[in-house]
Amino acid sequence: MGRTVRTHSTYIKGLMPWLLELSKDKKVQTVTPGEIRKTNGRSEQLIIKVSTTIQGGFKLLARKGNSVQEVFVVTSAGKEELSLSIKQSRPYGKRDKE
Repeated sequence: MGRTVRTHSTYIKGLMPWLLELSKDKKVQTVTPGEIRKTNGRSEQLIIKVSTTIQGGFKLLARKGNSVQEVFVVTSAGKEELSLSIKQSRPYGKRDKE
């Protein structure tokens, strides 16, 4: 089980429960949320997608409303495998809480 780093006092609503579930994946070592920015787009639901490769893992983008938050994941999983883990780890019963 990996660990989830709490580095900020603010997160996109509903993001932390999802990241805590993702960190339970055996191939995930560390999940670190980054900065939040405003965007022109609008997403009604929280979505997380794999963005770019970083050393030792991937950068993810979490979007909800007009906000986007970077999330850095250190993992031994490949891009497709991580994308599947993200979909499977969504805490459906806990959507948009926090």
